[in-house]
Amino acid sequence: MELFKEALLIKYTTPVYAILIGIEMGMSYIHNKHYYTVKDTFTNVYLSVLNLALDVLVRVFCLFVLNFFFQYHFFEIQNIYAYWIFLFVLQDLAFYFQHRVDHFSRFFWAVHVTHHSSDYFNLTTGFRSSVFQPLYRYIYFIPLALFGCEPMDIMLMYSATQIYGILIHTQYINKLGFLEYFLATPSHHRVHHASNIKYLDKNMGMVLIIWDKIFGTFQKEDDTETIKYGLTKKLQEPHHPIHIVFHEWKGIVSDMKRKLPLKIKLAYLFMPPGWSHDGSTKTSKQLREEELNKKQRNEKE
Repeated sequence: MELFKEALLIKYTTPVYAILIGIEMGMSYIHNKHYYTVKDTFTNVYLSVLNLALDVLVRVFCLFVLNFFFQYHFFEIQNIYAYWIFLFVLQDLAFYFQHRVDHFSRFFWAVHVTHHSSDYFNLTTGFRSSVFQPLYRYIYFIPLALFGCEPMDIMLMYSATQIYGILIHTQYINKLGFLEYFLATPSHHRVHHASNIKYLDKNMGMVLIIWDKIFGTFQKEDDTETIKYGLTKKLQEPHHPIHIVFHEWKGIVSDMKRKLPLKIKLAYLFMPPGWSHDGSTKTSKQLREEELNKKQRNEKE
């Protein structure tokens, strides 16, 4: 039944996406904003198709794993409304931690980086998927199964929250007043896709922004600072179908081949992106500290 509901979600949201993207494209053209390019849009579609194909291929295995753990669930909610609210909150929290690990471990960043590799930010960016994420995403949903959430319901809720997650990839919606306090809004998500140092690795939430505020990854959009989208280090071949998916893995392999102790090699694999043993490259935290120190020195002078 839930699989049928998920199919209905796709059926009814696809034309909505098409209409909204068409409107945004038209507005971008009329207002001469240059929010879209043909190559970038096709790259987004290409990555989305790869992700969807892999998701379909591993879906049975993911459900098998979740069902295995569900049989040992130690918690159960009888009220149907409380059940779905509980599932929504827990699933959104699970996504936050998955997203956070994707940003703070280079191994997982190598998968997720494709989603951030565009220099543009528009509704189609929401479809610029992390291709190999379906191979491990379900692991974060295991606690939900143990808490009594049906595996098919978990998948349905993830698909539903993704709809919202896609729609906040836009520059045409300004700040949304009191909603900014608890929802992940377009303003918050513009920060997430920015390569400005103060914005790196911020605002991980899919639907709720409260997790970022609780766990220290929240950053408000600064109206005085122009957002630069994409990666801190631009891709040499931004639309190459293979390079765009594997470029960070190539970098990891290159670092692992260096004549370094095993401990340092493993650090290049699992430490945050930008980490280096000799300071030749820096993490987002180190870059922010460096920028803060520079600002403090300038103020003293």
